[in-house]
Amino acid sequence: MNNMTHYMELLATNQPWNLLIFMAIPVIAAETLAITELMLLFSRNMSGMARKINKVTGIFAGFYFLSIFIYLFANAVVPLTVSGGWRGFADVIAVGFYLSGIVPLLGISLLEIGVIGRKKNEIAHLKLHAIFVGIFLVVAHIAMIFGMLNPEMLKMSM
Repeated sequence: MNNMTHYMELLATNQPWNLLIFMAIPVIAAETLAITELMLLFSRNMSGMARKINKVTGIFAGFYFLSIFIYLFANAVVPLTVSGGWRGFADVIAVGFYLSGIVPLLGISLLEIGVIGRKKNEIAHLKLHAIFVGIFLVVAHIAMIFGMLNPEMLKMSM
């Protein structure tokens, strides 16, 4: 049995491209959002460079991750589920939490382009944005933690 979750296998395969596409770009975007978010929360300068970087990164991150979500759902989740190819509970948690990052990241993009939160004032908008960033960081770290486990440790007995 393979001792890697599908999450880790995805990142380890086709080096360095999969690592860049599926990990580095989303994490760099999330960290850019987190850093600029802190700058905005402390400065409240909604017209400076930090806000511009935050807005562009927020729009990019959600739609970029939407493409990852669609690709992995169609090419990994569905085939693994249909074939019974999951390597245990840790495998399901790692992939599931990784893909659940679509909710906060797409939420940020939709917030930035005015699809949601249109009637919120600047402070409420900033709070919702920060909540989405926080949610993404939590689900991404859960995915990383379970993704690094040997799937045999939490193997479901069938």
